Amino acid sequence: MKLDDEEKALLESFEKDQWRSLGRVKSRAKRLDRLARATFRKDKRINIRISERDLADLKRRALEDGLPYQTLISSVLHKFVSGSLVDGSTSS
Repeated sequence: MKLDDEEKALLESFEKDQWRSLGRVKSRAKRLDRLARATFRKDKRINIRISERDLADLKRRALEDGLPYQTLISSVLHKFVSGSLVDGSTSS
């Protein structure tokens, strides 16, 4: 198996016993799981009207990404309101 430089450095540090447990891993994982579930809980419905063509394109794109089209729409809206939606039409 070929490893890149970063992977080699990680493996070397592990083999030299340079890694330490952070402790309380299970309790931290449970807390992060609760936070994630609360963040992505979908508890409101909306109805919107869009063109038939846009809906077909959304469904096609969702199918390509392997997810339900409503999940894709929700994800795009979330990225927009959180400021992380990047406009792909602009070039640097």
